[in-house]
Amino acid sequence: MKINFFSTLYFWLLLIAFPQFAFSQSPGFTIQDVKFESQGIILAGSILEPEKPLAAVVIVHGSDPVKREMEFAKRLAKEGIAVLTYDKRGVGESGGVYVGPSVGTNNIDTANLTLLAHDANAAVKTFQSYLKDKKIPIGLVGFSQAGWIIPIAASKNPQIEFMALFSCPTITTLEQLRFQFYTNGNNNFWENHTEADAIEHTRNDPDRYQFVATDPKTYLNTLSIPGLWLFGEKDIQIPVKLCIEQLNSLKVQGKPFEYALFSKLGHNTSSGNDTAPVDIALQWIKQKALSIRKNKASK
Repeated sequence: MKINFFSTLYFWLLLIAFPQFAFSQSPGFTIQDVKFESQGIILAGSILEPEKPLAAVVIVHGSDPVKREMEFAKRLAKEGIAVLTYDKRGVGESGGVYVGPSVGTNNIDTANLTLLAHDANAAVKTFQSYLKDKKIPIGLVGFSQAGWIIPIAASKNPQIEFMALFSCPTITTLEQLRFQFYTNGNNNFWENHTEADAIEHTRNDPDRYQFVATDPKTYLNTLSIPGLWLFGEKDIQIPVKLCIEQLNSLKVQGKPFEYALFSKLGHNTSSGNDTAPVDIALQWIKQKALSIRKNKASK
């Protein structure tokens, strides 16, 4: 994967008063708390906006009951990327019901994943209404379970122009469960197993739960927007080499998808001491946003 790096300017924002919202100022960007409706419930989040953002992203959660990802959002905002991050439905200040977290519940059934995709698209719509620059490219950034949610959301929303996915599956929900049961949370799994063995079990193990699988490739096949997947080779939640195999099949079809593989990392590629995955994603987002702007200007 070729990544073009370019420098980023940092800006100070003037504090503008909005009585109906909590509004604060941090070095280089403002933070504004917002609420928005999705499928009959109210979600609560925060918008972090640099003075002249290079790109804009909505953060999509993993499977856990997660509040807004403020530390990650600040990391992006300091690099000139506007961010909307929100409390997952049923968590924090957001209404609705959080589904999960136990494996085998309807946490990863199609209905719940589609509902969470609706939430992401509602966040995009709200974000666009607040951004000062209405032409700014907007995308989705997500973690883990977001690998199923983001393709669903993007397939239904032409306003989404790129996506960056940390440790996200490109296999079906049932295949992911087979692999997760096989590794059984063993951090030393890869010391005693081969990729071929893991793929064999992922494809053929009997399912412990019966439900209709969600296949992200169904939605990825409909997309023409650029995507970047960031994987840790020691992941025991998703079979990374099988996910890459699926991505390569899509790339052969001409899909503008890229990936980066980090040999020493596991499932958590978005935080920790190794900042390389986030650094690469930041530069990739800015590069793609610049390209999208140029393409729009030339039309």
